[in-house]
Amino acid sequence: MPRDRLTWVHQQLDEQAEVSPLAGDASFRSYHRVVWNQEKYVLMDAPPDKEDVQPFLKVQQWLHDIGLRVPQIIAKDIKQGFLLLEDFGDTTWAVFIQRNGLKDNLFQDALRQIHLLQQSQAIPSCPVFDVARMQQECQLYLDWYLPYIENQPSNHESTQAFMDALHPHFEALAALPKVPVHLDYHSRNLMLPQQQVPLGVIDFQDAVLGIPTYDLASLLYDCYQYYPEDIRKHWSQVFYQGLIPAMSQHFESFEEWHRLLRLSAMQRHFKALGIFARLSYRDGKKQFLTEIPLTLRHLKEEVHALGLQNPALLIPEPYQTQDPH
Repeated sequence: MPRDRLTWVHQQLDEQAEVSPLAGDASFRSYHRVVWNQEKYVLMDAPPDKEDVQPFLKVQQWLHDIGLRVPQIIAKDIKQGFLLLEDFGDTTWAVFIQRNGLKDNLFQDALRQIHLLQQSQAIPSCPVFDVARMQQECQLYLDWYLPYIENQPSNHESTQAFMDALHPHFEALAALPKVPVHLDYHSRNLMLPQQQVPLGVIDFQDAVLGIPTYDLASLLYDCYQYYPEDIRKHWSQVFYQGLIPAMSQHFESFEEWHRLLRLSAMQRHFKALGIFARLSYRDGKKQFLTEIPLTLRHLKEEVHALGLQNPALLIPEPYQTQDPH
């Protein structure tokens, strides 16, 4: 029997339910708004041959149990890949600050939920974010960004030089204590239901056991936002001061913490540039090309701020740090 999302929704509710498309994401999943009896829901459509909804369900239950604001499951069909979810509305963090400006309570709640996550026990199926994973993600930059955006295909020697330059930094990150990590904690995956906090957290199914700097780096050095460094450093310090003693003892100072935070952001930006290029040139989603300039700006500033040697090994010539102001 062919999959039919409308038929499935009518079976869960009734034939008065209306279904309309919402923006998709960087996967094969698609999302749709369901309106029924003046109530709204979100339908996730994950084709079973491309996506498995079970990791989403496992992580949703875990995050709900530890107190994160994740969407409730209204109905599910694992075999067909349909989930009917609570609707957080259309106001992401990104949309809210565009309309209302940046508010402290957004950061306060975002940091609170990261702390909750880090202090929880990860579910057994969580993969580990280790050096091999960091290198694998950076390979996307070499395979997709450099040849398709910069017209500079990599070869064995340049790839080896690139990885050798980054390896000690990835080792330093991997040596940090392991904590649960959302892995995509940014302004498009944080929602404001009814325009209020607590923030709704979405797109969490790829959670890993990783490093304590990662989710905060995703938020403060967001590929889709640019915050002044004094603001980023302020909230980095607030988060650092809120670490439990068993975690904070692994850092000699806030300065060391913040450097590792920026290293985390740098690794993430290499990955993101590769993903944006791949989405554009492999999957035909050319809209992701517009995300590249800001992500590249972040990356250049990080390489400069961290004082990394031989920056031309990492970023194509001409290497030029942009003025953050």
